[in-house]
Amino acid sequence: MPSANTKTDQPVKLTKHDLFQANWRWLWSSQICWNYERMMSTGYLFTMLPTLKKLYKNDQDLIEMMKMHNQFFNTNAYVGGFIVGMDMAIEEKKGRKAEETVAGLKAGLMGPFAGVGDTIVGVILPTIFGSIGAYMGLKGNPTGAILWLLVNFAVLILRFFLLPLGYSQGEKLIYAAGDKLNRITDAAILLGVTVVGALIPTVVSANVPLVFKTGKVVLKAQTVLNQIMPSLVPVALVALSYWLLGKKKMNSTRLIVLVLILGIVLGAFGIIGKS
Repeated sequence: MPSANTKTDQPVKLTKHDLFQANWRWLWSSQICWNYERMMSTGYLFTMLPTLKKLYKNDQDLIEMMKMHNQFFNTNAYVGGFIVGMDMAIEEKKGRKAEETVAGLKAGLMGPFAGVGDTIVGVILPTIFGSIGAYMGLKGNPTGAILWLLVNFAVLILRFFLLPLGYSQGEKLIYAAGDKLNRITDAAILLGVTVVGALIPTVVSANVPLVFKTGKVVLKAQTVLNQIMPSLVPVALVALSYWLLGKKKMNSTRLIVLVLILGIVLGAFGIIGKS
């Protein structure tokens, strides 16, 4: 799947070594510099960096794609390599033309993959095999510790196969779509926006506890707002945040500080708080 670079127009082909290098980086570094502002973005960029340098010989293209990959990203580290593999396949074929597609793909897939990975690797496997191993250990049977080690080795091996699998699936997606990249881009963006929108009422919590009383009539502001549109206040706050991020001197760190200050002030006056 060749990708023309902008300086020489020569096709660039990713090799098994490139996949192994990305896999190795993701395996050990997917959560380096993990933070509450961009979560796993640094680890994702570090994983993709050798691939980006190989695909984008034009410095400006490289810088823009690095910026894109350093945006917010958060998923389960055990299964996230699948997304990286799909990303590599799409960028190899389409280069910067796939920038919006990749951004939408990452936003759309990171939530579902996090749910699957957290459930299987984070809950089911430790609960079942951890309980068995712990019980056997309490009984003085060393097989319990061996069982737990074997399970972890199995998960480690599985992780190493997911990125190449994602790459092959991304390759099939590109070839099956042919020249319909715009449709893939629109679908990926729609998926990403839908996922982000669905997260608003579950992640952002903001209520208006104001109560207006006139004689025997009691009117709760939050009840009225819910009748207009459920989660209206969280949606309004998210919309305001996105609008502010579009301003020149505003960045995510400043926005977080601003939201904290705004929350404290409005909470002190009883405008926003627990209903």
